[in-house]
Amino acid sequence: MFLRYYVELDLPTERVEPALLESPSSWLPALVDGAVERAEPLLAEVGVGSNGLRVAKRVVVRLGQPIKFPSKLSLPMTWEPGGRLLPTLNAELEVASLGRARTQLAISGRYDPPLGTVGRTVGRLALHRVAEATIKDFLDRVAVAIAAGATVPAG
Repeated sequence: MFLRYYVELDLPTERVEPALLESPSSWLPALVDGAVERAEPLLAEVGVGSNGLRVAKRVVVRLGQPIKFPSKLSLPMTWEPGGRLLPTLNAELEVASLGRARTQLAISGRYDPPLGTVGRTVGRLALHRVAEATIKDFLDRVAVAIAAGATVPAG
């Protein structure tokens, strides 16, 4: 299934790109873990999470090499949850200019619904709603972290 979400930042792209690329290991893990923690009540709401199945609180995120296109910067990302209720996500964080002082920060990705038959029984739409909410929360928090990092004066 495909996911896409974006936010707009009142910052020029020249400030957002370095904030995204410089030491993501210092801010990225906490943001991912927080998004997964917030997904747990949503999973319970749609009927997933009983019978001892729980969302893991630790997620492994791997970032690829950034790719600079004429119209955007793309940062490949793989998100692998430790539990069985959330799928592996293959995505890209994207930064694109919306003019001299505005930037779009987006995430686009694909995942396969988890749990095989159980996942199909619960319903793709219900689990997709959880995946969308998790990605939205994650990107909103990335945007806050980037805006904070981009507004700190250099050196």
